[in-house]
Amino acid sequence: MSNIIFKNIHKSFGTNKIINNFNLEGKDDEFLVLVGPSGCGKSTLLRMIAGLEQIDEGEIHINNQLINELHPSKRETAMVFQSYALYPHMNVFENMSFGLKIEKRPKEEIDKKVMQAAKILKIEELLERKPKQLSGGQRQRVAIGRAITRNPKIFLFDEPLSNLDAALRAEMRVEISKLHNQIKTNMIYVTHDQVEAMTLADRIVILNHGNIEQVGTPDEIYSNPSNIFVGQFIGTPKMNILKITSDNVISNNEINFLDNKIKFEEYNFTKKDYFFGLRPEHFNISTTSDYKFNPKVDLIENLGNEKIVHIKINNFEISAKIPSHQTITNTLGFNSKDIFIFDENGKRLRS
Repeated sequence: MSNIIFKNIHKSFGTNKIINNFNLEGKDDEFLVLVGPSGCGKSTLLRMIAGLEQIDEGEIHINNQLINELHPSKRETAMVFQSYALYPHMNVFENMSFGLKIEKRPKEEIDKKVMQAAKILKIEELLERKPKQLSGGQRQRVAIGRAITRNPKIFLFDEPLSNLDAALRAEMRVEISKLHNQIKTNMIYVTHDQVEAMTLADRIVILNHGNIEQVGTPDEIYSNPSNIFVGQFIGTPKMNILKITSDNVISNNEINFLDNKIKFEEYNFTKKDYFFGLRPEHFNISTTSDYKFNPKVDLIENLGNEKIVHIKINNFEISAKIPSHQTITNTLGFNSKDIFIFDENGKRLRS
């Protein structure tokens, strides 16, 4: 088992603050995904763990050992890069065994570890091929295999699937998840793809401008976003955010929303602006919905098993996700339990 702890990590490039007081304690052998928009600091964090970037302030501990000043080769981490980083003049076996040869491991040990990794990744028949003879998915398997042979305490993945097509990304997500279940080692995975984050992670860390917005399981992040940024970052299409001005506040616990008077017994509204969040999948055409409105359909995107319906009402632009066999006629509905309420600063209000 292994774990990682970040204490008060800061990182800047010149006057540009990349990581701001990052604190996190990893759990034994968990799959931790760092997700956020480009430039939020997730890859920088990964490189600091690997020893490829200096830490300005703070401490990183692996298995209770401070690693700030350890040489990268002594940290017992293995990194899988977005670009594969394979040696073009070496075959697959040579690429996978290169790190072990540098460490001057015995030939028998090298052969055994390479064959074990190749078997796990189902690339035994590729060991004599050069990288140029491999597909993108095969090259990524080789890069992962090279990391496995090192038997690291922590695997570091830096957007490893971004160069693959959609079908291969889906396939490799499954393979990486199976790999984690099989070898039971900490994995820290960086991506800007929320689908990868939701499907792979034991826990997700959502970053924005170097700050942690929320940490939680995929279910926690989806069902209980802490603010508008998290609510819109997770979910496809993104959550509808609709501004409710103070004019819409009817009483302490009642608001006029999409021509419906909605009562929330557990909240106490004041004469301020609020934001309502509704996920597209929470709209429906059921006549038993708590609240209904008459939509004006602008556009329908047919995705096969479902449709994304773009709607205008009361100067709001809304997207709704409904099954492909359903048709919006006169009304669209939603239930009060599916509404997320945010204050004027975008922070989630909780009852």
